[in-house]
Amino acid sequence: MTAALPAATGDALPLTGGTTRVPRATNRVIVLLALVAFGSASSMRVMDAAIPRLATDFGVGLRHAANVVTVFAVSYGCLQIVFGPSGDRFGKLKVILFACGCGALASAACAAAPSFAVLLLARAFAGASMASMMPLSMAWIGDNVPYDQRQPVLARFLMGQITGIAFGQAVGGIATDLLSWRAPFVFLTFWFVLMAVLLTRLVRTPEHRSPSGNAAAFGLVAQIRSVLVRPWARRVLVTVFVEGLALYGPFAFFATHLHIKHGLSLGLAGSMLVAFAVGGVSYSFGAGRLVGRLGEAGLARGGALLMFVGVGAVALSPTSLPAAVFVLPGLFAMGLGFYMLHNTLQINATQMAPDSRGTAVALFASSFFLGQSTGVALAGLAVERVQTTPVLLAGAATLLVVGVVFSTMRSRRDALPRVVA
Repeated sequence: MTAALPAATGDALPLTGGTTRVPRATNRVIVLLALVAFGSASSMRVMDAAIPRLATDFGVGLRHAANVVTVFAVSYGCLQIVFGPSGDRFGKLKVILFACGCGALASAACAAAPSFAVLLLARAFAGASMASMMPLSMAWIGDNVPYDQRQPVLARFLMGQITGIAFGQAVGGIATDLLSWRAPFVFLTFWFVLMAVLLTRLVRTPEHRSPSGNAAAFGLVAQIRSVLVRPWARRVLVTVFVEGLALYGPFAFFATHLHIKHGLSLGLAGSMLVAFAVGGVSYSFGAGRLVGRLGEAGLARGGALLMFVGVGAVALSPTSLPAAVFVLPGLFAMGLGFYMLHNTLQINATQMAPDSRGTAVALFASSFFLGQSTGVALAGLAVERVQTTPVLLAGAATLLVVGVVFSTMRSRRDALPRVVA
C-alpha cells in the first residue's frame, strides 16, 4: 500500500525513496536526451558573455545587444504550447529529433549572420527550434520512470543542461576574446547534426516507433485547458515564471558585472561562471540523499536561501580583494540552490497532468523561459540606468521570496488528506 493521489487530479505524489532500478534501455535514452539538453542549454547561454562585444561590433547599446538572449527565450517559451501537445500526439522522441535538425540549421544561421538584425532572427529561430528538447525529455522521463525514483533521475538528466550552461557561458566568453563570437555556433551546428543521427537510429527501434502518451485525441486548446484548470498546476506555473525572471534576468549580466566592476576579461568572467555549474552538478550527485533528508518543501526553502546568499556575494564582492574570493563560492551556492529549487518545481511539473504530461511540462518550460525573457528585458533596461549591482540584489531578494512561498504551499499540500491506493 502506498500513498497516492488519483492521476486525474494532477497532484504531486510524495517521494517514498523507491529502490526499483531503472531499466538499462531507459537509462541509455536518458543519457542521449541529456546530450541533447547539453546542446540546447549551450545555445541558450552562449551569447551571455558576448553581449558587450556584440554592442561594439554592431554599434548598439547593451540593452539592445541583450536582445540576442531575449528573442531566444521568447521564441523558446512561446513554442512550448505547440511542441508539448505535438509530443503527446506524435511521440516525444520523434519531435525532439525534428527539433535537432532545425537546431543545426539555426546554429549555422547564427554563425553566418551578416548583421545584427539577421542575428536576432537566427536566434529567434534557434529558440523555436530547441523549444521541445528539455520539456519533452522531462515528459519522456515522467512517462517511463516511477514518481518515487523520478527526482534523482531528473537531477542526473539535468547534468546535461548544467554542463551546457557552463559550456555556453565559458566558451562563449573565451571565443569572444580569442576567436569570434561566431565560433561556438559552428560547434553547435555539428553537435545537433550528431544528435539527429543518434536519435534517428533510436526512434527506428521497435519500442520507440509508436507515439508515447495518450493525448492524441485532444486538440491543442483542449490539452492546454486540461492543465490550466488545475489549481496546483497554476501555482507551479506562476512560481517558475517568477523564478526565471528573478534569476536568469540578472544572470545574463553576471559576466558583464564582473567585467565592469572587477575589470575581468569577458573570457575569464565567463569561465568563472563554471562554478554555477559545479554547484548544480553537486546537487545532481547528492539529489537522492537531499530529497530523502529535506523533502520537497525543505529543498525549495534551502535552495532559495542559498541563491539569496550566492547572488548577494557576487553583487557585493569587494574590489579590494580578488574577485574569486567571493564570486566563486557565491556562484557555487547559486548553482546548488537553483537546482534544489528548480528540480523540486520540475518534479511537480511532471505530475501536474499525467494524462497530458508533454503539454504540462511544456507549459512549465514556457512559463520559465517567458519569465527569463521578461527578466532579461527588465534587467537590461535597469542596468543602463542603475548599473548591475542593484539589479543583482533585486533578483536575490525575489528568489528568496519565491522559494519561501513555494515551500509553504508545498508543506500545506503535503498536509492534505491523500487517497490510499
